[in-house]
Amino acid sequence: MRSLAVTSPLPPAAAVRRRPRASASGREVISQCWKCEINQDQPLGNSLRIGHSQGSLQRHGSRNLLAAAAAISIEQAEVSTYLPKGDMWSVHKFGGTCMGTPQRIQNVADIVLGDSSERKLIIVSAMSKVTDMMFNLVHKAQSRDNSYVTALDEVFNKHMAAAKDLLDGEDLARFLAQLHSDISNLRAMLRAIFIAGHATESFSDFVVGHGELWSAQMLSYAIKKSGVPCSWMDTREVLVVKPSGSNQVDPDYLESEKRLQKWFSRQPAEIIIATGFIASTAENIPTTLKRDGSDFSASIIGSLVRARQVTIWTDVDGVFSADPRKVSEAVILSTLSYQEAWEMSYFGANVLHPRTIIPVMKDNIPIVIRNMFNLSAPGTTICKQPANENADLDACVKSFATIDKLALVNVEGTGMAGVPGTASAIFSAAKDVGANVIMISQASSEHSVCFAVPEKEVAAVSTALHVRFREALAAGRLSKVEVIRGCSILAAVGLRMASTPGVSAILFDALAKANINVRAIAQGCSEYNITVVLKQEDCVRALRAVHSRFFLSKTTLAVGIIGPGLIGGTLLDQLKDQAAVLKENMNIDLRVIGISGSRTMHLSDIGVDLNQWKELLRKEAEPADLDSFVRHLSENHVFPNKVLVDCTADTYVASHYYDWLKKGIHVITPNKKANSGPLDRYLKLRTLQRASYTHYFYEATVGAGLPIISTLRGLLETGDKILRIEGIFSGTLSYIFNNFEGTRTFSNVIILARESGLRLELSDIPVKSLVPEALRSCSSADEFMQKLPSFDQDWDRQRDEAEAAGEVLRYVGVVDVANRKGRVELQRYKRDHPFAQLSGSDNIIAFTTSRYKEQPLIVRGPGAGAEVTAGGVFCDILRLASYLGAPS
Repeated sequence: MRSLAVTSPLPPAAAVRRRPRASASGREVISQCWKCEINQDQPLGNSLRIGHSQGSLQRHGSRNLLAAAAAISIEQAEVSTYLPKGDMWSVHKFGGTCMGTPQRIQNVADIVLGDSSERKLIIVSAMSKVTDMMFNLVHKAQSRDNSYVTALDEVFNKHMAAAKDLLDGEDLARFLAQLHSDISNLRAMLRAIFIAGHATESFSDFVVGHGELWSAQMLSYAIKKSGVPCSWMDTREVLVVKPSGSNQVDPDYLESEKRLQKWFSRQPAEIIIATGFIASTAENIPTTLKRDGSDFSASIIGSLVRARQVTIWTDVDGVFSADPRKVSEAVILSTLSYQEAWEMSYFGANVLHPRTIIPVMKDNIPIVIRNMFNLSAPGTTICKQPANENADLDACVKSFATIDKLALVNVEGTGMAGVPGTASAIFSAAKDVGANVIMISQASSEHSVCFAVPEKEVAAVSTALHVRFREALAAGRLSKVEVIRGCSILAAVGLRMASTPGVSAILFDALAKANINVRAIAQGCSEYNITVVLKQEDCVRALRAVHSRFFLSKTTLAVGIIGPGLIGGTLLDQLKDQAAVLKENMNIDLRVIGISGSRTMHLSDIGVDLNQWKELLRKEAEPADLDSFVRHLSENHVFPNKVLVDCTADTYVASHYYDWLKKGIHVITPNKKANSGPLDRYLKLRTLQRASYTHYFYEATVGAGLPIISTLRGLLETGDKILRIEGIFSGTLSYIFNNFEGTRTFSNVIILARESGLRLELSDIPVKSLVPEALRSCSSADEFMQKLPSFDQDWDRQRDEAEAAGEVLRYVGVVDVANRKGRVELQRYKRDHPFAQLSGSDNIIAFTTSRYKEQPLIVRGPGAGAEVTAGGVFCDILRLASYLGAPS
């Protein structure tokens, strides 16, 4: 054997990828040389050694030998074509929705052609619903259901119709020829499955993968139609994976890189359309990448070519801060770290499967989530977290996610403490029944271990634990294996939570203020997430509460107003005028979602237009029903925090406050009836208020808009001792004979007495009426006014006596705390006393305390009128908002 050396310098990579392929005649010469031995195991280089026998050289002759050598040189150049890697590559992945119709496929082609990257690798899924159709074919065939034949025809017709709409000429003919061939092969394979009544996993994967093959071919033809060269890749020739159990596969990066190099050497195109989802084993058996396989394909291939970025095209604008179906004010996140995206996807957020992130993460290749149907949206970039990002509260928590339909399993007992292997035995039992443990929480004392599993798996887990710990339960070392159904997980996710103090405190404060009870807590030392287990019925409300408090830094408050009369109507107008300012300057978003009068009510899920509330209450109202009104507010899941504002003077409405507070609805009112009614009802309200995070504010019940209740509470809470409270509590006292109502003054006194700590009933407060005894039996106001002048002389006498002594008459209420008494009476005051200087309809209250003993603390101002009373109610609403997290 003699060797002939044929040396040919290889051109630069750019030239190589544009070199025309060997001619047919050249390849024929090579095939005719029956003893050509190409040493393909030698390293690729600038020379190629070809072995021939002397007889062979004589038979071929010099001309044929030179042609053969030239052809071999070209072939070797193709094999040696360098696969460039790095930023010149951009990888795009288009899902089934993006490839769903011929028009959408053309839109994908336009996006690809609009990318200015030097090289582009496009990963595509099957057309929408096609993968399900292909799985259904396998299911029908192995179930020996003859309708698989008709179902296969539907698959064929769907793709034929799409191709005819998208392509024409030779491209259409080539695609349809391939489609016919593929369908024929599938029909034969499905027939074999039908006969056997069984399909192996590889058979099933082979059938299912055809959807990607067809969509990749159609897209490649659509791009070629624009005059741009393009190749399509069956990734089963390139991607090699190894089964890793649990319905997962691991990429073989080294082998895949070799095969990609080999494929590229044959077809060195600048635009490559590749199939997603499908791959091969090392033995070249077709398989798939399992769940979210197309995204995984894009990530793997992006890693193989060291792409500049991988863009995942979908039908949403990016990754939301929470599920927008549950939180209407969720926003698009501009950036996420790899770890944050990983955590979010684990907890059910529709981001990416965690495995998609692994291949690009090791090479720091960013993934961008974009909306194919809204190209103006910049999307969300998932990348390595910038080292200098500020760890403030707005940035440290990136998003919230939830998992529903869970059960909590609690294993408890003093015998667990200090016993090695207990936790191992617990989770081994769960593993044996195939349960997916989603979250674990254990007290440091080891007295109890609880964990969350899908609700459908909890029965098997409970049975396994009872069997495993039968002896421990019987001996009392374990006290119980408890199952709590109907649970959900809420997870706060953020890379910077670990370095930001107060994150957990704010999270749990937001939950508490929304009246949410937490069943279990888990937080890893990395603090990428804080996980809590809640009742499933509370999950949406909890999600909105923490999202509003944490992410948006905004307090959203749903308001229901009962009694849109003089005070309620004025309050609605004040809310209308101030709502935009509060939202802009203080991040307080007040939404009136219901208005109820005595006859009609108007309800809204997202907020009443306050510019036309009167018209809506008149034209679009429904019959008033207090129970329905309250249910509308309490069952609204758009807003986590709710408040009922009672602007009536109705005893029946006031009697419901306790029930509303127990439902987690805050209550604000100027209605005096609850606090001046039966003492036991008042005490129940105050006890409930102190024991919960549900608030009950009633500043406007005394002194309208004056800060009387809050001043009294401030004195008591700072340790001052109230000795005496006296004052003119209502502007109507100046006109008592024109308003035959003594109870208003009376209720003010009893409210202040109770706020001071005195347990007084209405009957304990003596009232010296301004109405003479003889006039109290008058049957009408006219009769009263006719008889009234006959008493002028008595009033003149009292006034003259006061003036002679340098005093004035004032009708006051007095709370004598020291002697535990209260009274309402006419008194005389010196002209230099603050009460003597009162004018108009002003109220004035004097607090005599241990600190303010020589000179009482005075609160004075307008104490009557719709504007000031509504203003007092409005102040209570803002005070509630500050308690719920708004800036104060």
